[in-house]
Amino acid sequence: MPARISTTNAPAAVGPYSQAVATGETAGSLVFVSGQVPLDPATGALVPGDVQAQAEQVLRNIGAILEAAGLGYDDVVKTTVLLADINDFAPVNEVYARFFTGEILPARAAFGVAALPLGARVEIEAVAVRR
Repeated sequence: MPARISTTNAPAAVGPYSQAVATGETAGSLVFVSGQVPLDPATGALVPGDVQAQAEQVLRNIGAILEAAGLGYDDVVKTTVLLADINDFAPVNEVYARFFTGEILPARAAFGVAALPLGARVEIEAVAVRR
């Protein structure tokens, strides 16, 4: 039975969706983390700064949601990175590499898109697996 994952340590959903959904509690169950934009969970506002500052906040938000599910970055098996400007790929990749450091790195896709919610420059979603 699917279960909603929620934490106040990450921004509340800005639409009709969950921060994350788990397919179960047993080993092999998946946790789907909704796309996170760089919102400060305390204020609900977009963080100031460049795309690297935004990527840092996005990945901290993902980490908080993973923690609420009893997981961490090493449990992530797939991410999707959405960029308002594909030229931001390299600077976002630098930040991303600081969070995902395990022996097995997640599979990933990255796309340049026309626009992101709330004027964000980066959005990342993740899929994690329970061990």
